[in-house]
Amino acid sequence: MRILSEAHFPELPNYYRGKVRENYDLADGSRIIISTDRLSAFDRILTCIPYKGQVLTQTARYWFEKTADICPNHVIAYPDPAVVVGKRLDILPVEIVVRGYLAGTTGTSILTLYKKGERTMYGVTMPDGMRDNEKLPVPIITPTSKEFDGGHDEPLTPDEIVSKGLLTQAQWETLSSYALALFARGQELAARNGLILVDTKYEFGTDEYGTIILADEIHTPDSSRYWIASSYQAAFEAGKRPESFDKDFVRAWVAERCDPYHDAIPEIPESLIAETSRVYIRAYEAITGLTFVPDDSGATALERVRANLSRYFPG
Repeated sequence: MRILSEAHFPELPNYYRGKVRENYDLADGSRIIISTDRLSAFDRILTCIPYKGQVLTQTARYWFEKTADICPNHVIAYPDPAVVVGKRLDILPVEIVVRGYLAGTTGTSILTLYKKGERTMYGVTMPDGMRDNEKLPVPIITPTSKEFDGGHDEPLTPDEIVSKGLLTQAQWETLSSYALALFARGQELAARNGLILVDTKYEFGTDEYGTIILADEIHTPDSSRYWIASSYQAAFEAGKRPESFDKDFVRAWVAERCDPYHDAIPEIPESLIAETSRVYIRAYEAITGLTFVPDDSGATALERVRANLSRYFPG
């Protein structure tokens, strides 16, 4: 199992390195986005997970293709299994999360807020008496501010989004309509494969004409919560979480052994890394219904990507 730990090519212009992805902005207005195998947590890189970048890119590809009739997306080409070339967009300053169940653990999740006694959140009023992981009467959008400078995202209502000038009323109506339709398609196709799409995050941007376009990724194991459908009812009745793709082995292992925000990270066992890779691959196959085929062409993963991107090199 080979690893793509970095993807810096001096031949390509306007390089930007993110925690996991490496990006190049081309003169024609497109952007090369390379998903490496780096695993980010606790605001740092912990390790690399073999084939993680390919899994996430190909899972998103499956969903971009299955939802192209709902809304436009940023995809132009897939020159490599871990690379997408997309339209360069101005990302809208609102993060969209669609939720179908009373679930979540973060400070902005509806379950966390519900347990604090809140019943009206994100412009939606919830009924009393709901239980953990219960299905909502209808899916809802829980938008937050998108803090580009590393600040904390804050919950928003649709009225606040418009009154603060984050989006126009027309933009919000288009974006929310897209998000709910994408989620409905996601739940429908996930159910066919024995899964429940619980909640997911979407990112939208606008092109030079102001058209709202779906960007980033869609319905991947990193941007979405999935449960195994057959486990749901018994777990719900027992007050437990349904089974999911638990891929946080490395995060949990590190957190048990040090303060991951300040201490040096101990050496992570290869067996743990391999198991995490297997979970990502199983997730891809369960979500898409397809067999994962690792691309081991080229002398190394880096050389494979370089060869596949050579057509974009200037001159």
